[in-house]
Amino acid sequence: MKPFNAPIYNALVRHAHSNSIGFHVPGHHGGQALRQSFGSEQIKNDLMEYFYNIMRLDVTELTSTDDLHHPEASIKEAQQMAANTFGSEDTFFLVGGSTSGNIALLLTVCEPDDIVIVQRNVHKSILNGLKLAGAKAVFLTPQVEPISGIATIPTVQQVEDALVLYPEAKAVFLSNPNYYGMGVKLRPYVEAVHRKNKPILIDEAHGAHFGMHHLLPQSAISEGADAVVQSAHKTLPALTMGAMLHIQGNRISREILRQSLAMIQSSSPSFPILASMDISRAMIDTLGESMFQQSLDSAAAFRRWLSEQQTNVTEMNIQADGELNLYFDPLRIVLQDGSGVRTGYELQKQLERHGCFAEMADPQYVVLILGIQTSMMDIQRLQQAIEEMVREENREAIVPVRRVTISSIASVSVNTSISEPVSFARGKFKNETSERIQLHDAEHHISAEMVTPYPPGIAVLYPGEIITPEMIKHLQQLSSAGTKFQGAVDLKMKTIAVYPKSTGMRDAFDE
Repeated sequence: MKPFNAPIYNALVRHAHSNSIGFHVPGHHGGQALRQSFGSEQIKNDLMEYFYNIMRLDVTELTSTDDLHHPEASIKEAQQMAANTFGSEDTFFLVGGSTSGNIALLLTVCEPDDIVIVQRNVHKSILNGLKLAGAKAVFLTPQVEPISGIATIPTVQQVEDALVLYPEAKAVFLSNPNYYGMGVKLRPYVEAVHRKNKPILIDEAHGAHFGMHHLLPQSAISEGADAVVQSAHKTLPALTMGAMLHIQGNRISREILRQSLAMIQSSSPSFPILASMDISRAMIDTLGESMFQQSLDSAAAFRRWLSEQQTNVTEMNIQADGELNLYFDPLRIVLQDGSGVRTGYELQKQLERHGCFAEMADPQYVVLILGIQTSMMDIQRLQQAIEEMVREENREAIVPVRRVTISSIASVSVNTSISEPVSFARGKFKNETSERIQLHDAEHHISAEMVTPYPPGIAVLYPGEIITPEMIKHLQQLSSAGTKFQGAVDLKMKTIAVYPKSTGMRDAFDE
């Protein structure tokens, strides 16, 4: 076992033990504001227990610590060690979550009106990055896993076709894995993009633990991606907002990236967040695969237990390693009610009533994430919650009702075309007034609203996107199947908000 070495954490502890007097920010002065302010012992005890020790490590850029935006000491060493652990050439610590990494990458690779090829179901931070960059997006509709109805990423062929149609594109930006733990092997995508000498950027927010155990999927950086953003706080023992940006190869300018990160990240970054990422990396180096073994064993035990139960609560089924070349993160458990009695939201609420809080829910599924060192005691609590839910269902004699499921929505044909460039220039529609027209009359108009059918949660239209006949047909099919639409004013999608053709906006997108 390697010795535990976390340079940022070590520097903070040394400073806390130095018995120095601080005449600098932050205002709590190493927690002294808490120690001296309250007479009530209960308040003081609670604050001391939960916050004082954190505040002792919450300092600013000092000669005894370092500067995130110009690292020369502990942060520089910690980032170099992280690069070695995660397999990149350079790693940048982020204190604004994966959001800051996604935005910084877009500011680095493109200028206003440049084109980026983007999968349609990306995190909103990528859309915000496109807006800040003033760039244009060519959207690729993702594949849908046929059993679960969950969207993954576009096909390699779509990416190749988009690069042929738009050879001037500055980069390809994909998101893998998705929130449900489903992903695809990225090597063919990397090779396709690199044949055109373009960088491929991966939002791997939910895969910071990938590649750290032989039972876990491989990381995007090991598959050859040029830039990979990971939320360390999602699946590693890091504090919330802690994330990492891994870079390799010569297609991403390190200098421009540093400037971009300095623009969008605080000049007063949180040292506890930085230290928590340093500690997470040190734990991986020290413990190796054993760090993840207990959680993997617990997940396997729960799956065995669930398969033996006579209950309507089941795990989501997918075609792993099928035609879509999918994998599934074993540390995600996605539950559903096979009888159609409960929605995912209802399952989530019932679990919470029994003390088990899930990560998220949708109309059909509830997603549970097993953190590092999830124990069998934790799993037993989850099993007890499900058993009690079943007993409640039997007592109440609930009659199953027919629901429109995600998988039935997925059977509706999905538009897999490559979109025309959609401008995210912030001032493009600032002075334009939209109008609402019948959807069947909207062909070749420009959408003035985002339309996201849920399920499956993929935006069919973004503001500024030209409405095609295929899109209209797709929306009508989804509406007939009972889909709900987020972002749209008319939830039945009989009408849609558009910008008038007379504004000349169409010409602006044909440039």
